[in-house]
Amino acid sequence: MMRFTPFRRLALGAVLLSVSAAALLARVDQKFTSTPTLTVEARTLVQLLEQAHYNRDAVTSTDYAEVIPNFMADLDGQRLFFLNSDKVVFNARFGKNVYWNLSGLGNIDAAYDIYATYETRAQARINWIFDELKKDIDLSGHDTYRFDRTKADWPANAAAADELWRQRLKFELIAELMNKKPVADAKLAVRKRYERMLKNLDEIEGNEVAELFLSNVARLYDPHSTYFSAESYEDFGIQMKLELIGIGAVLSVEDDYCTVKEIVPGGPADLSKQIKPGDKILSVAQPDTEPIEVIGMKLRRIVERIRGAKGTQVTLTIQPVDAIDTSARKQVTLTRDVVKLNDARAHAAVFQVPGADGQNVPIGVITLPSFYGPAETDSAANQQSASKDVANLISQLKGAGIQGLVLDLRHNGGGFLTEAIDLAGLFISQGPVVQVKNYTGEIQVDSDTNRGVAYDGPLAVLVDRFSASASEIVTGALQNYGRAIVIGDTSTHGKGSVQNVVEMRTLLPQLAHTPVKTGAVKFTIQKYYLPNGSSTQLKGVVPDIVLPSIDEFLPIGEGSLPHALAWDEIPSSLFEGHPLDTKVLQPLREASAARQAKLDEFLYLRRNIDWFKQRQDQKTVSLNLDARRAQKVEDEAFKKQLEAEKLQLAKHEYPYREYRLGPAPAPKLKAPKKTDATGAPDLDGEDDETEMSTDTEAYAKVDVFLRESLRVVNDAVALGKEKQFAAATHAPLTAALDRKG
Repeated sequence: MMRFTPFRRLALGAVLLSVSAAALLARVDQKFTSTPTLTVEARTLVQLLEQAHYNRDAVTSTDYAEVIPNFMADLDGQRLFFLNSDKVVFNARFGKNVYWNLSGLGNIDAAYDIYATYETRAQARINWIFDELKKDIDLSGHDTYRFDRTKADWPANAAAADELWRQRLKFELIAELMNKKPVADAKLAVRKRYERMLKNLDEIEGNEVAELFLSNVARLYDPHSTYFSAESYEDFGIQMKLELIGIGAVLSVEDDYCTVKEIVPGGPADLSKQIKPGDKILSVAQPDTEPIEVIGMKLRRIVERIRGAKGTQVTLTIQPVDAIDTSARKQVTLTRDVVKLNDARAHAAVFQVPGADGQNVPIGVITLPSFYGPAETDSAANQQSASKDVANLISQLKGAGIQGLVLDLRHNGGGFLTEAIDLAGLFISQGPVVQVKNYTGEIQVDSDTNRGVAYDGPLAVLVDRFSASASEIVTGALQNYGRAIVIGDTSTHGKGSVQNVVEMRTLLPQLAHTPVKTGAVKFTIQKYYLPNGSSTQLKGVVPDIVLPSIDEFLPIGEGSLPHALAWDEIPSSLFEGHPLDTKVLQPLREASAARQAKLDEFLYLRRNIDWFKQRQDQKTVSLNLDARRAQKVEDEAFKKQLEAEKLQLAKHEYPYREYRLGPAPAPKLKAPKKTDATGAPDLDGEDDETEMSTDTEAYAKVDVFLRESLRVVNDAVALGKEKQFAAATHAPLTAALDRKG
């Protein structure tokens, strides 16, 4: 979560230099040097982080030496171009002086020198690749390749690098051949990839190198802090205003691959249900044109290809995040559009869940994609917010006679803090919802001040590893008050920090009145804590009932990020509530555990997960083409078996009636699946399409997690009818309080 608030000017002393506008223009030659503006910004960045970052006391001047290998890794994420001797030389030459060069001189010559070596190594290697591609390449041996080298060492010497690259070329060729390309076409595809990389090297500008280097400085303090060049900051501002037409996804380049970082609720990517965070975009195609591969392409160039006029289509070739085989490909066609608020709004349904007596029990579900708030341009009559929409849906569900409710916060990445507080207040009486601690140690308690509740019946919150920030605040608060049972992955995402964005010109008065554009810094200024004083940072919120999930074997969550802020506690706030009693939790857990052990849907889920984990544990891939093809046949057979099981399980879905606040969303258009490579089995309940089709169903088929949440709430409803489980004057998981609605 970010707060965009004015930041006080720091006492920057000697850093406030007089710089004329003419002298601020960057040089355009390929020999990169710092402009006077960049020199000032580099010094300012260090002082800002040292004075105002939440984690400022945890980083010392000696820690700045880490910037050198981290910057090398950003340039060469797969450890293919640099040599280990380069790392030794760079550390010896620059490591001890990174802090002093930055803080005292604003000097980032180290970045330019390291990049120059990278460029030289890359150009020489690409010419070597062109020569190798002219030769016959044997794909019948028994060697293997470590496909993820992000934590490997750089090659020891030139001979080791040559051998590594021979394996790499086999790896890339097999990926093309597995998608039914002839050998000549496969070699041509690989050659074009590296021709494009050469072109990208020629287009790199000094400000991009500087941005990468200074972002590594910011990330010493925490993974959410970064430096924006003037160009990137301009793009960032446009994105925050949602003025661009695109696919509704936040992208980044990691190890030469364009990776989906976030899916914007209500955007084309979200509505398609075919793209997930972590997916890699391999190529981009406009209608009636050949796909352009974007591996190794600069992010700005990739985004330019994906953006376009509203209503036009773009086809992406995706490598799914949960694909086992690195040759797996999926084509997704999206229609460019702005984010549609109605499609991103909360929606609900009433499910008919079989009770112990054989009678159906109506259980409500409210799905909340994000904690959205009213836009500045909305009139008072048209203002929409997460809390108001959920309150409205609760009223409709109560009118439908629900006996329990599931609040589904899966894949909810957060949003407005005020909405999180107001939404939690729909289920609890007045009291603290979140505590916010700033970098000076000052603690602010934000509370719900309305004594009434909109819904006082049995409640569950369904979460996953993608539930972050505001989602974790609401989930944790309801758990603290004993108001809801939390169900999901072993923990939520663990993002318990707040970022602020400051444009450099606001800190440097001599730049405020010049036409020169300046960069900006995003840095962490606050940390969130639950009413009981426990931080949501790093550990997230731990569910009361854990369900088996593939998410546990993917690099999702704050804990997978370097330099993540630590978990800690502060004193508890004063609130009337306590976690659910063991006598209530235990029977609910035991009933769920029994179902997880015997129900066919959980057996299906575990087979998916076990198969995926087994393949994930294989850190190398065969470079024998016949062996890879045989593995593909085996994988396809396994997947077909699972799809047949899924079709059988789908016959036993609970009937439901949907409730929406706006018009029903348009049918999702799904492009044909043009892939022969097997990815991971479908674990999220989404339908796999083999031909162009439309889908208007609001809830995925065989959503094991939602089905079990409905059953847990159903158990809680039955439990509440037994007097021995009553909590004070009301049943467990309920609130005997004045109502809002």
